[in-house]
Amino acid sequence: MFDRDVEWMELVAFASDERPGATLGVVSGRRRQGKTFLLRAVCQAMGGFYFSADEATDGESLRRLGAAVGAHLGLSSALHFGDWHAAIDALLRLGAERSLPVVIDEFPYLVRANSALPSILQNAIAPLRPEREGSRSRLLLCGSAMTFMGTLLSGSAPLRGRAGLELIVPTLDYQLAAQFWSLSDPALAVKVHAIVGGTPAYRREFARDDTPANPDDFDGWVQRTVLNPASPLFREARYLLAAEAELRDMGLYHSVLAAIADGHSTRGGIATYIGRKSGDLAHPLNVLMDCGLVRRRSDAFRENRTVYEVSEPLVTFYHAVMRPIWSDLAHTRDPGRLWQRSQGRFTSNVLGSHFEQLARHWIRYFAPESTVGGFPSRVEQGTLNDPAARKTREVDIVALGPDPADREALLAIGEVKWNEVMGVQHLDRLRHIRGLLTAQHRNGAATARLLCFSGAGFTADLTREASQAGDVRLLSASDLYAGVL
Repeated sequence: MFDRDVEWMELVAFASDERPGATLGVVSGRRRQGKTFLLRAVCQAMGGFYFSADEATDGESLRRLGAAVGAHLGLSSALHFGDWHAAIDALLRLGAERSLPVVIDEFPYLVRANSALPSILQNAIAPLRPEREGSRSRLLLCGSAMTFMGTLLSGSAPLRGRAGLELIVPTLDYQLAAQFWSLSDPALAVKVHAIVGGTPAYRREFARDDTPANPDDFDGWVQRTVLNPASPLFREARYLLAAEAELRDMGLYHSVLAAIADGHSTRGGIATYIGRKSGDLAHPLNVLMDCGLVRRRSDAFRENRTVYEVSEPLVTFYHAVMRPIWSDLAHTRDPGRLWQRSQGRFTSNVLGSHFEQLARHWIRYFAPESTVGGFPSRVEQGTLNDPAARKTREVDIVALGPDPADREALLAIGEVKWNEVMGVQHLDRLRHIRGLLTAQHRNGAATARLLCFSGAGFTADLTREASQAGDVRLLSASDLYAGVL
């Protein structure tokens, strides 16, 4: 088990709770994050019951569950459940003598066949019900359909207020992902993460532990894995949306993702790209956020402006690199030439924006106080008007945090370049923007730190000037992995 200590401890604490009365827990998260591994492991460690549902009719699922319960009890034949009321009560009886984890994995499949199941569960674990009070079953419902699991305990849903555990198993952050992929070179770690992100199964099951041996092996690794039609990674980005049963118009959702991956980050820009009205995008964008495939960011300087970014790197890579040449990739015997032709798109449409995302994440969660000038409470992008130049200035990084009076203050602004050596002109641009913010009387603007992130390095002039200025920091990919690689 790699870095699932927190999730493991939460599951064990919930499953081993000795207090009387059956309890309910919900475990969710995107596919391939290790949820099933954790749940099977806790059942194995504690002698619990595990059942994984299939896409099946209601009657077949009841028969399979009866067979699984009978096998767990050591019976010579399967149990027969006439309905889910009887089935749930049987699961409660499993915990009659001691606390016991009772897992129903892929729970959305069961509800798809019987929409009343959440209500049946609600009644089964109602307070003062004898079957519930006489049980210490720790019911754990698990699923990967995020649009469904996200509403299971929300609003007026039947199970609202019934759960004692709501555990979301996340993807590994970029630092943990580098360790998991056994990478030691920071620039290589950024490039690998820009494709496969932090999903553990993409290394183990999908790539069969094929990792880039060194920076020179990166191109070969891409061709062996994600661009190889025989590899599960080849089609995974297309399947991620298919796992969400609530989605109907797949073409629309793929077009929205393609627009964002192409750099159209505002709702208006997305609408223009796909040929729809801006008002038509509220629902698909909300669904994609519920799925965990898109995240929304606020503009640090314009409260009414929102930008969107794809949160799953493999989806960005697919739409920016693979989708435009999909037919060629599917029919070629040697993807090397196609990958060579795609290097420009990979660098501009994938690596550049991904390095920005990692830089913002590092500042928010890992950066030393001395670098940022405080502890950021949020890190965003920003846009502001430059009246003299009659243009809009975009800022890659805006770090905001509380000042001594507990008011939000500007701590730092920064610029990020992956494939460009940064020079004094980049620092001058940041100083100009800081001057504009100071003229707007932004709290903390006058003393805000200036951060230059580059994946290609810095000129000698910029390095010399930064060493003499106390408010400038030059940061590379190595800094993002300091103390990790």
